[in-house]
Amino acid sequence: MTMEYFVNCNTSTLAPYTNALTKEQVQHLYRRLGFSASIPVIDVQVGQNAGPLVDNLINQAINMPPLPAPVWATWNNSNYPADDDAAGALRRQQRSEFSLDYSNAMLTNNLRERLSFFWSNHFVTELDVYECNAFLYEYFNCLQRNAIGNFRTFVSEIGLTNAMLYYLDGVFNNGNNPNENYGRELYELFTLGDENGYTEEDIIETAKALTGYVERGELGCEAVQFNPERHDAGPKTIMGQTGNWGYDDVINILFTQRPNEIAGFICRKLYEFFVHPDSKEDFVNNNIIPAMAATMVANNFEIAPVLSQLFKSQHFFDEEAIGVIIKSPFDIYFNFIKETNFSYTDTTVETAVNYSDLLGQTLFDPVDVAGWQRDRQWINTNFIIGRWLTMLDIIDGFYQADEEQFRTFAMDAVGPANSNTSNPEIVVRAIVDKITPKGMYTPQEFENCMSAFKIDDIPEIYYGPDYIDGGQSLWVLSITPSVPNQVQLLLNHLSRQPEFQLK
Repeated sequence: MTMEYFVNCNTSTLAPYTNALTKEQVQHLYRRLGFSASIPVIDVQVGQNAGPLVDNLINQAINMPPLPAPVWATWNNSNYPADDDAAGALRRQQRSEFSLDYSNAMLTNNLRERLSFFWSNHFVTELDVYECNAFLYEYFNCLQRNAIGNFRTFVSEIGLTNAMLYYLDGVFNNGNNPNENYGRELYELFTLGDENGYTEEDIIETAKALTGYVERGELGCEAVQFNPERHDAGPKTIMGQTGNWGYDDVINILFTQRPNEIAGFICRKLYEFFVHPDSKEDFVNNNIIPAMAATMVANNFEIAPVLSQLFKSQHFFDEEAIGVIIKSPFDIYFNFIKETNFSYTDTTVETAVNYSDLLGQTLFDPVDVAGWQRDRQWINTNFIIGRWLTMLDIIDGFYQADEEQFRTFAMDAVGPANSNTSNPEIVVRAIVDKITPKGMYTPQEFENCMSAFKIDDIPEIYYGPDYIDGGQSLWVLSITPSVPNQVQLLLNHLSRQPEFQLK
C-alpha cells in the first residue's frame, strides 16, 4: 500500500465553528476525541452546534472518576506467594485483569481515556523495566486523574510515581552521586523539548535538586521514600535561579522561568495528536499553536481550556483536518468495534490488545522513553499485512458470533427510510461513509467496493425495484438471507483499503 504524507494545508483559524455539524464532522470529532462512536450516537449529534457537544465531552472527561483501585494496588512482594511460579502466575493474572479494565475504559470513556493513553506516551514508563503491578496502577491512576487537569500539577505528581522513579533512575539519584536521567527527560521530553530553554548545566544542577528519593525498602515493589540524608543540600543554580533547591523548587523554577516554552511544546504535541501530524507549516506555527499556548499560560496551565478552544474551532473542523492521521493499532480495532456497534466480549477486547501488540503498540510498554512515534511509524510492509490479516480475523469473529448484526449495522447505516431498500449502492455508500473518514478517493475504488458487496451467486437482475417476484423485490436489505455475508465481504474489502487506515 502506498500512502502520501499529508501536508498541512489548513488555513482556518481558532475562531469558533458555528455551522451545524455534518455527519462527517461529528464522526471526525468522535474519532479524534475518543475511539469513535456508533451510528445511533453520531446521528443524534448531526445538525448540532460544536460548542455544546464539545463542552459535554470535556465535562464528562473532567468529572469521570479513575478506575477503582484493585485489591493489589498497594501490594509489595511480600503479598505474593513464596513459590516463584505461583507468584509469577498471580502477577500475570493481575496485569491481564488491569489491561482488560483499562482497555474497556478506552472503549467507553471517550476523551478522558483518549487523553490518559496519550499521556502514557508522553510521560513514558515501561512495565517491563519496573516490573511491579502496584506501581503500574499508581502510574495509570495519576494519568487518569490529571489527563485533563492542570499540567503543572501533572508534571509534579508524575515525577514521584514509583514507576517513573524506577524507570528513569530516580531511585539511584543520590546526593553524593547524582543521576541525570530524569532531569534530562523532564526538560527534553516532558516539558520543554530538545534544546529549548535549558542547558547541560541546568540538567546537572537539576539532578542534584532531585536527589534523595532513593529508599527502596527490602521487600521489593515497595513505595519509594525520600531520605533527606541522601539529598544534596548544597546550593544549585537552575535557569539562573540559585538556592538550596529540592524537588518542588525544580517544578516551581521550571514553570516560572519557562512558561511560554512549556506551553508551546505541549500545545504542539496536542495539536499533532488531535489535529494534524504536520505542525511545521508556517500558518500553524505562527497562528494556531502559539494561540493555544497563550491560552494555556493565561489559564495557569489548565489543559481543558486549551482543548475546548481547539475542538470548537474552525481549524479543527476544516476539511483539511479530516482523515489525515494514520490510525494506531488500537485505533484500528477499537474504532471498528465502536463504529459497527457489534456485540463484543472481554475476549474480543483481549484479542484487540494482543493484535495491537503484534503491530508494535504494546499496552503499558511503549518502545522507549520517547514513546511510539505514531502516524507513519504504524505503516510498513509487515504492519500493513498484519493489519489486513488481523482485521479479517476480528470481522470473522463477529460474523461467527452473530451474523445478523451485520444486517443491523447496514440498516443503521442507511437509516430507517432506506431499511427496505433494494438498491445496493445506497447500502455500500452508507457503510463506506461510516467506516472511512471521507469515503473512497476515486470512483473506481467505490466500484471495487460495489463488486465486493455484490457476491457472485446473486444475479445482477435481483437488485433494484424493477425486479419483482410476487410483489417483492428479489433483493431487499431487511430480509434477503445473503445480506449479512455481503456486509461481511464489504467490510473485509474496506479493511484492506488505504482510506480505512486513516482517521
